[in-house]
Amino acid sequence: MAGGWSRDGAVQDQIDTSVADAVAQARDRLNNGLSLSHCEECDEQIPQARRDAVPGVRLCVACQTELDSQQAKQLGYNRRGSKDSQLR
Repeated sequence: MAGGWSRDGAVQDQIDTSVADAVAQARDRLNNGLSLSHCEECDEQIPQARRDAVPGVRLCVACQTELDSQQAKQLGYNRRGSKDSQLR
């Protein structure tokens, strides 16, 4: 079903692209490789329980929390989902 000036399936294409982008971002954030014994940022020792629970961990809990909050601020809003971008 097309809406306005869009072709058939355009809305589904936007949804599929948004989902594919989110999956790609999530895969990029996955840890891989060997876990470090000390944090890359602050050089504090990473507890063995964290290294066992998160394969490939590179940051301590405090530094990871800070990184996660910075990344959340950078996300902004979904331009594909904004009504303004659909009107152009």
